[in-house]
Amino acid sequence: MTEPTRKTARKARRNGFSLVELMVVLFIIALLATAVAINVLPSQDKAMRVKAESDIATLGQAMEMYRLDNASYPGASEGLSALVNPPASLAMPQNYRSGGYIKALPTDPWGRPYQFRSPGQNGAPFEIYSLGADGQPGGEGDDADIVG
Repeated sequence: MTEPTRKTARKARRNGFSLVELMVVLFIIALLATAVAINVLPSQDKAMRVKAESDIATLGQAMEMYRLDNASYPGASEGLSALVNPPASLAMPQNYRSGGYIKALPTDPWGRPYQFRSPGQNGAPFEIYSLGADGQPGGEGDDADIVG
């Protein structure tokens, strides 16, 4: 080999990354991903809870509009579906708002339907609630029921 050919060969060998360099970069990326996951995942749980509270408030407002138009809240048998379609038991269906009070019933952030209780506890005329992350009544933390 001539001298310029040897320099070119050495230079070509230096252009790539070594396995150690790649491992160091992958290790740093893994550390950063772990730090982000630790800080972001609790925020997701809080966001799901806030979304459920917002949905419940929206359903509660639709329930109040229903009462203003129809002089009473829907009964336990009609439930939240009375906000989408007029119930058969409605005394004066001509007062029911065309198109309903909401377009469609939302599901809670965990994919389950919101619950409706009429009458509500503590003297409330109704309650709209989600069973939380575990889907069971009661619970603590993220599993606690969310009541509007």
